[in-house]
Amino acid sequence: MEVPNYPAKRPLALDDKPMLDGIFAGLQPRVSEFTFANLYLFRSVHAYCLTMVGDALVVMGKGYAGDDYFLPPLTGDIAAALSVLLNDGLTLYGADEPFVERYFQGGNVDVAAERNSFDYLHLRSEMAELPGNRFHKKKNRINYFARRHAYQVELYADSHREGALQLLDEWYRVRSEVASGSLLPETEATRDALAMAGQLGLAGVVVLVEGKVRAFVLGERLNSDTSVCHFEKADPFLDGLNQLADREFNRLLFADCIYVNREQDLGEPNLRESKLSYHPVELIKKFKVRARR
Repeated sequence: MEVPNYPAKRPLALDDKPMLDGIFAGLQPRVSEFTFANLYLFRSVHAYCLTMVGDALVVMGKGYAGDDYFLPPLTGDIAAALSVLLNDGLTLYGADEPFVERYFQGGNVDVAAERNSFDYLHLRSEMAELPGNRFHKKKNRINYFARRHAYQVELYADSHREGALQLLDEWYRVRSEVASGSLLPETEATRDALAMAGQLGLAGVVVLVEGKVRAFVLGERLNSDTSVCHFEKADPFLDGLNQLADREFNRLLFADCIYVNREQDLGEPNLRESKLSYHPVELIKKFKVRARR
């Protein structure tokens, strides 16, 4: 299907950050896609563009399979924009339950939950402290790592970039042995995030072993009470390091937040099992919406 050429449609740019930061601060989103850094870092693979539909600002993009979609309109007459876009044959992606309940009660549309895109929401304090028997295995793995390796945890800084990029290359080499359509885009986005963390407002931690970066985690604030963890990478041959890095990110950063959003699992079985093992307090549902033909 040919995508309509809406007025002033243009690629997402770094200069859009102040505007979108202000919009997201007002919206207080719960869905992990709704930060400027997330959109910007995946701008190439998803071909993110901004356009106006009437007086509504809309982000348009493409899925990993090349399918065209748009995210929930950000400003203006949202109902009118939805009507135009859906009637033009486009698919809405990333609508959460409150958005669906507000705009799609009845009507000639098909609404489908996208389980592979559900965000995992956790109590930040649980991720930071790993309390009780539910997290016993996580603590054991951290202790296993700590008994075998002298390590330091530091907040991510430019001085860590080169070491983090070397780790990322090794992580990609190991992971590339198992085919995944999202692996290369994820790696490229992580590379940009490491290089542009300051510009994009990202914060993170690194774990150093014998002076070398062996793990890093990067994220940001999603809304007033929730942080979002965008990227987690660790030496795949150091058991317990992932768990340590996750704990330290939540212990040292965004301590005023109640929750941490750890994004989606993209339907990857091992990733789903790992995320569920941290006992999320909620799966934030996302939906696709299409006009019924």
